[in-house]
Amino acid sequence: MNIDFKNIYIGSLIKQRVLETGIETERICKFFKCTIEQIDQMFLQKQLDTDALLKWCKLLEYDFFRVYSQHLILYAPPGRVNSSTSTKEKESQLPQFRKNIYTKEVIDFILESIEYKEKTKEQIISEYKIPKTTLHNWIKKYAVGNKAKTQVSKLKLNIK
Repeated sequence: MNIDFKNIYIGSLIKQRVLETGIETERICKFFKCTIEQIDQMFLQKQLDTDALLKWCKLLEYDFFRVYSQHLILYAPPGRVNSSTSTKEKESQLPQFRKNIYTKEVIDFILESIEYKEKTKEQIISEYKIPKTTLHNWIKKYAVGNKAKTQVSKLKLNIK
């Protein structure tokens, strides 16, 4: 299943994971203390409350929040320093996360967009603010044609 990181329908992703795991509906209903109809209703939702989503993450052993993190990596503008303010910004007490950590799923999503000619390299660089060198490194490392070369190289290393 190819995830659309721009338009996230979390209910359908949860339903997909339920199907993959084969977890019984009866167990889901007991876990959530609700009816089958309420579970089916959750599968139709574009968004869920965070407590419910956290429960789904635990039950299905899958981090659905990561889908939203990938959306932020791809579509949220990078933070900018506002030079017009003379006051120092207060340091946040919240944990700070690096925005430029790209998962394999994001890299695959981007490379598939190029491979299937949905977007050009220039569009990827412009829309997602990915450095040109990073994109070219991904293409060199992960592109479909390169997988065969990589496997041959690994075989050669094992032979020696």
